[in-house]
Order: sequence, then structure tokens, then C-alpha cells
Amino acid sequence: MENFLQQLTQGHALVFIIILGIGGSFQTGYQVTGLNSPSPYVKSFINSSWYDRYKEPPSPQMVTMIWSLMISLFAVAGLCGALSVKLFSGLGRKKTMICNSFISIVAGGIMLASRWAKSYEIVIVARILYGFSAGVGLSSHLIYLGESSPRKIRGRVTLTVATFLSLGKLSGQFFGLTEIFGSEELWNISLCVPAFLSVVQVIVLPFLPEAPRYLFIEKGDDTACREALQSLWGKGDYKQEMDEMLTEQVAIEAAPPKSPMQLLGDRTIRWQLITMSLIYCFNLLSGMPVISVFSYDIFLQAGIPRDNIGYIIVGLGLFEITSSMVSGLMVDLAGRRPLMWVGYGMLTVICVLVTVTLNLKDSGSWVPYVTAGLIVLFIISFCGGPAGATATLNSEIFIQSNRMAAFVLTGMFRWFTFAFLGMSFPFLISSLTSFCFLLFAFVCLVGSLYTFFILPETKGKTMLEITEEFKTITLCQKSFLGENSGD
Repeated sequence: MENFLQQLTQGHALVFIIILGIGGSFQTGYQVTGLNSPSPYVKSFINSSWYDRYKEPPSPQMVTMIWSLMISLFAVAGLCGALSVKLFSGLGRKKTMICNSFISIVAGGIMLASRWAKSYEIVIVARILYGFSAGVGLSSHLIYLGESSPRKIRGRVTLTVATFLSLGKLSGQFFGLTEIFGSEELWNISLCVPAFLSVVQVIVLPFLPEAPRYLFIEKGDDTACREALQSLWGKGDYKQEMDEMLTEQVAIEAAPPKSPMQLLGDRTIRWQLITMSLIYCFNLLSGMPVISVFSYDIFLQAGIPRDNIGYIIVGLGLFEITSSMVSGLMVDLAGRRPLMWVGYGMLTVICVLVTVTLNLKDSGSWVPYVTAGLIVLFIISFCGGPAGATATLNSEIFIQSNRMAAFVLTGMFRWFTFAFLGMSFPFLISSLTSFCFLLFAFVCLVGSLYTFFILPETKGKTMLEITEEFKTITLCQKSFLGENSGD
């Protein structure tokens, strides 16, 4: 831990991590929770906008539909952004992040104007732009960090993606409080806060180095690569990192970069794609995104007084970011695999217990607060386990020639699943009520079994060694690649 802190302070690494974070995963986290606390005022705005235009109130189903669109179109646009990452790759990691920040700034300006324009459609447009920016920014943030960090501390560095995601969620919950911007007059301002941080990134990021691995492998500039490493992490020859990049470059020359469609047809890395797609599926269907986006509705259904919900939501955000930081200390000690299977196992039990307490909410005034306590344990288990380990794992299991196309495919899957949840959950919670958590429990159980029996450990290994580990995975006594991988 001491060596890690020393490396952060020897160069510009700490500034680099913070600037990348506020323009990367922070933006996604903020927008995921930003509509949560002020949701009653946003729905009231939908009603008033509709009435001003048509001189009659909208039906409750129409309000629910528009509200679902505001949530789900953010994810649909995130899907489009994830698909666009490869198009931006020619600019380099740094220019991609800067261009993406401009999109966030434009979205903030549009969101600011929505209330005065009395148009819920403008809110939807801003959410679409925010979503596209989040889709590009989340993948670019992870790629940039993974290609800039030394191997020994790569796990802790890339885990800051999850930390800033949690910090963004907490900030969205905090600024959404009634005492801050979560009022009928200021809710649109609360949704513009990330744009101000995007301005900071646009100003500062040009003074920080490009990703060393990108400079060495894709640009062939070993001098600039070493200078970038020294600028970020302090003086040193970084021979181990350079040798690893050189080995990977030789492998890439034998296997040039692939498109997403070519990657889908490559049997040698199919286990990596299946693993990351399943893990994102487990994470998204674990119930965590639902708690982040719809915690207000969940606590309302649990029986907690309306006036107390906002403060409980902020408390959840504090637990989330604390758990994410603790996970950062554990990921290079315990490894990626134990954090995942233990975390999913705990989530399974908690989801079952939440189902029980939601059904017993009328048996005592204390029961709703037991539910709140279980939700806190849920967040600790998720952020302290699968959430942090996923960000690290995703940056380690694909070599440079496959990484960009892999991020497009896994990002597409992640955002598609999130869009499906955003559109369906308002109706799902009204039909299944508390029993929807049994669905989440089943998903978490499958996730625990998969990561325990199949997922290889990646701690302390080079990307080429990790690739070989995945090639040895077997099911039913046969390699997934077939008895002869050349078939």
C-alpha cells in the first residue's frame, strides 16, 4: 500500500487519475442516479409540460412511459457511444476523452434550457447526449488507465474506474437533495453538474501524457512511451513494462488488430468475450443498477416515509464509494476471482432476505429500516466485490490488437442490458413487486458458480499469460475451442 501511494505521488499519476475519473466513469455514475431524488419533480414537469401543450393532463401510463424513456434512452445512447469507441480510436486516448467532454458540455447546456423551454423532449435530448458521452467515456476511461499503468499496480489503478463511478452516483444523490438542487425550481441544474467537471477535463487533460502502451504499440514510439511512464509514475527505466509491450507488439504483428465482427469469429478469444459478457450481465441483473436508479421507488414501496428517503439514498452513496475504495486495497491482495464469487454469493442471500422483508413491511414500523439495512449490505457486497474486480478484469484479459474491438462488443452488451432494464423495470416492479428480487437472487447465484468454477485468476500475470489461461478452460472434459483449435 505504501509503495502504491509513493508511486502516485512521484509523478503526475494522482492528477492523471482524478482528471480521467471526473470526465470518465464519474459522468456515468452521476447520470445513473441524478434523476433519482428529484424524480417527483421531473414527473411533475412532464405533467405540466403536457398540460401546457394539450390543455389536459396526461394519463399515468403516459407519464410512466415518458419517465422510462428518459431513463432507457440514456442507456440506448450509451450503447451507441460504446459502438463508436473504435471510430474515435484513431485520435488517441487523450483526444478521445477531450472530444467526449465537449459532448457532455453541450448536453449540460441543453438540460439547463429544458425547464425554461417547458419541454420534456429537451430533457430526453440532453439525456441522449449524456448517454452517448457516457458510453464513449466509460470505455475510453478504462482503456486509457489500463494502457497507462504498470503491471504491479494495474489492478488498483484500473479499479479507480469503479471508484469514480461510485463517486458519481454519490454526487448525483447529494446534489439531488431538496436542500441542494433537488427542488421543483432547480432540478435541471442538478443534472448539469457533470458538464462543469467536463470543462475541467478539457482544460487540464492536454497537459497530461498520452497512454504509454498506445504510444509504444500503435505509434511505435518507444521514447515517447518511456517519457509518458516517467511523467506519470516518476523516474525509472520501466524495463519490465517495456519488455511486456515489446512481447505484445510481436504477438500483434503476427495477429493484426481485428474488427468487432472478426473478433466474434475468433475462437481463440471466445472465452474472454463470453466471460466479460456474462459478468456484465450478472452485474446489471444483480439488482444494483435497479437500486441505483429506482431506490426512491423501492424505499417508498418498502414503507419508509417520503421525507427520509433522500437522506437514506445519500447514505447508500457513501457506503458505495467506501466499499469501492476498500475493494481497491483488496483486488491486488485477494485477487479478482475471490472478490467475484464471494460477492455474488452474498448478493444471492441478501436478495432473498430483501424479498422477505418487503413482504413483511406491514408487520412493524422497524421492518422498512431492516430493508434499508439489507440494501446497504447489498451495496457493500457488490461494490466491494464484483464491481471493482470487473473493471480490473476487463482491462487485463484482452491484448492490444483485440482490446478496442472487445470493448465495443462488451460495451454494446452492457448498455443494451442497461437500456432493457431502464425501460422494463418501472413496469416490472409494478407487476412483480418485491418478488423481482428473487430474479436478481437467481442471477447472482449463477454468477457465483460461474466465477468460482470457470473464471481464471489474472492477478500478477501479463496479458499474454492471461490469454493462455483462458485457452485452457474446459467444459464437460472438452476444450471450448474444440479438440483441435485449428479446426
